[in-house]
Amino acid sequence: MDWRVVSIGTLPLHPLWDPSGQPRSGHATTTLVRSGDRLLLVDPSLPPAAMAARLEERSGLDLSAVTDVFLTNFHPDRRRTLAALEHAAWHMHAPELVWAQEAMSEELDRADEAADMALADELRAHCVGLERFAPAADSLVGGVDLFPIPGVTPGTCGLLLALPTLTVLICGDAIATSEHLDRGQVLSGSVDLEAAMESFKEAVEISDVLVPGRDNVVLNPIRS
Repeated sequence: MDWRVVSIGTLPLHPLWDPSGQPRSGHATTTLVRSGDRLLLVDPSLPPAAMAARLEERSGLDLSAVTDVFLTNFHPDRRRTLAALEHAAWHMHAPELVWAQEAMSEELDRADEAADMALADELRAHCVGLERFAPAADSLVGGVDLFPIPGVTPGTCGLLLALPTLTVLICGDAIATSEHLDRGQVLSGSVDLEAAMESFKEAVEISDVLVPGRDNVVLNPIRS
């Protein structure tokens, strides 16, 4: 099993840089994990053409080679590539899948009540997309295990990669950037700030290397 970052993400507005700055297009860090004959793409965040280019640059592979997709949460900017990955199996942590289905259903009811047909059609499309996801197995592929880290959303879940000499955690927005890691802070927009902080601590306790949700790979400052 091996892994590499395909695309480094960014927050739309980084609160620890300049919270009053100009917002940009946020996107998530995307990671590629190979295990046996499985090729797992985690948080495929860029539009298909851009992701195809990044994947080829970083691995020499085409999107058609991807066998599995995993989302650390269901935020829209973690799944922009999905239209080009319909051939792959889509996975999400079961509690996140349930929460996303309930949230979409509630939003759709409000859109219908407001007679906002454009929004309702968009939400129905999201609901159809959700039906493609299967609850992820605890051991997703060989050497890759689910690591629930709720708080940012109720079902946010990372992936723990057990390598011979170190442990890598793909942690999504549970640890958003290296600055959040250094300052021990979680995203202010988290659904449950207390749970998010507990998840932050668990992530730091277990891993040697962290893949933040919106940044490049960082060594765990406690371990290093």
